[in-house]
Amino acid sequence: MLLENIQSPGDLKKIPLEQLPALASEIRQRILEVVSSKGGHLASSLGAVELTIALHYYLNTPKDKIVWDVGHQSYAHKILTGRNKDFSALRQYQGLSGFPSKDESEYDSFTTGHSSTAVSLALGLASARDFLPPAEYFKVVAVIGDGSLSGGLCFEGLNNAGHLKKDILVVLNTNELSIAPNVGAISTYLNKLISLPIYNRFKNSLEGLVKTRLPKGSRLLKMAYKFEEGLKGLFVPGMLFEELGFRYFGPLDGHNLNLLIHTLQNIGTIKGALLLHVITKKGKGYLPAENDPVRFHSAGPFEISTGQSLAKENPVAKTYTEVFSQKLAGLAKENKKIVAITAAMPEGTGLDKMRDLYPDRFFDVGIAEGHALCFAAGLARQGFKPVVALYSTFLQRAYDQIIESLGLQNLNVILAIDRAGIVGGDGATHQGIFDIAFLRNIPNLVVAAPKDGRELEGMLELALHLNNPVAIRYPKDNIPNASLINSPLQLGKAELFREGKDAVIIALGAMVAPGILAAELLAKSGIEVGVVNARFVKPLDVELLKKISAQAKFIFTVEEGVLEGGFGSAVSEAIAKPVIRIGLPTEFIPCGKRELLLERYGLTAQGIAGRVKSALS
Repeated sequence: MLLENIQSPGDLKKIPLEQLPALASEIRQRILEVVSSKGGHLASSLGAVELTIALHYYLNTPKDKIVWDVGHQSYAHKILTGRNKDFSALRQYQGLSGFPSKDESEYDSFTTGHSSTAVSLALGLASARDFLPPAEYFKVVAVIGDGSLSGGLCFEGLNNAGHLKKDILVVLNTNELSIAPNVGAISTYLNKLISLPIYNRFKNSLEGLVKTRLPKGSRLLKMAYKFEEGLKGLFVPGMLFEELGFRYFGPLDGHNLNLLIHTLQNIGTIKGALLLHVITKKGKGYLPAENDPVRFHSAGPFEISTGQSLAKENPVAKTYTEVFSQKLAGLAKENKKIVAITAAMPEGTGLDKMRDLYPDRFFDVGIAEGHALCFAAGLARQGFKPVVALYSTFLQRAYDQIIESLGLQNLNVILAIDRAGIVGGDGATHQGIFDIAFLRNIPNLVVAAPKDGRELEGMLELALHLNNPVAIRYPKDNIPNASLINSPLQLGKAELFREGKDAVIIALGAMVAPGILAAELLAKSGIEVGVVNARFVKPLDVELLKKISAQAKFIFTVEEGVLEGGFGSAVSEAIAKPVIRIGLPTEFIPCGKRELLLERYGLTAQGIAGRVKSALS
């Protein structure tokens, strides 16, 4: 077993080149064993095994720096950099992060998790390096995917890197997929070579002719090389990067270790901005993932022999995402003006149903959230009803457009904010805990949070009949089992569930169900606690809130978001009375199962009841 003897990249370099393919197989097996048990980003990590080995074999890490774009392909990197013994704790509470983490290892220059950042980060490292003495020189490599190029930030980095001409290597890993199949002109351009192998055959024939038939320095030889450059401009994606100021190399087979290592060694002495293009297969080495890389992009536990999910089926329980998906498709059947927009996440956001039923009214813009909102604003200006479904953590990337393109224009664009609150295993970079705080101060924007599936359906209907931009936030979770009463839904009106003279809990969204259970637990101790379903962060039902605050001794708010500037702050400002706020601290929440983290931060019925009882006593 080669892997057992590797504690660092230094141990890797002791292995002969001819044994590296065997090591790659062992790494794949290790990744499969852990991810099949704990879940994780499988397909992307399996596809990048040889590339990871080659980079660490060539570089002198951690002195030399590798910056992984997004970082969900970095499992082999973790295994080779001293974390193999802890790899079984991947994505677990107090275990290894599923992404690079600066607090976890000196081999991780940054904590990453969002797309299109690697080139800019790497260029910053390279520019800082060039202020150091020559003896402290180190190499800098950014690893990006073709999906990264759909994000404008990546092009900003490439544009600047090509201009500055710093010594930097960008490795472009093309595999035709980011999460869902890549979309857009850039992706099509990059995949030309895969679909047009005629160029390689012609190039090989031309090289044979040049080397064997034409005399050196002849006019015909010069014409042949000029013809090849013209042909390259027609077929090879490298011309795009050459024009940006990079020296382009490739494309290479990203699973050929010998070729990768020798190429890295050969181009390693060249100064300036370099781009190495490799082609890999997502899910490489595990047939179920090769055949269905979208499902195995982020997989839950599964049976290795079959690829079948080990998740227990619950035919009754539905997720908020499923309810949203079905309701939107039903509304779109009746209203031809409804269009759906996603940023490379059709399955994750539930918009795959719209894609399949109404493909002409479905738009996947790639990993480009800012563009998604500007694009939606254009549609709304012409009378359409755009519904943009994004994860809360990725909506952060479009903050300026929420203000400028939606709020300032006051256009009826609906933001369906999925994964709002605690998301679990993806950890700090993906917890959707900041959206309440960063949305509630934007003029014209309505911010709503449903307590259950029926309320989500009602909010979606209401949003489509307003003239304002509307944000509806909901968690990555099943709809509550309890059958909760639903009073008629009106803009800015809360829902009073029960009254209580001792205290009142004003709960938002997914916190309503545990808030009601907390009140029932407290009632057994003789404590009368009222419960209000806020429904809206903005506008607040100030009239109701002032009425109940005048009747109860203590006011509690409960939210699944950061307290600083959040929902509780809004209530306190509105009623001009002290409020005891229950929610999340202003810190980055680590990875861990959603249920475990909610319990840790007191956002369960028992936690809420305990907080109320403590305050009253």
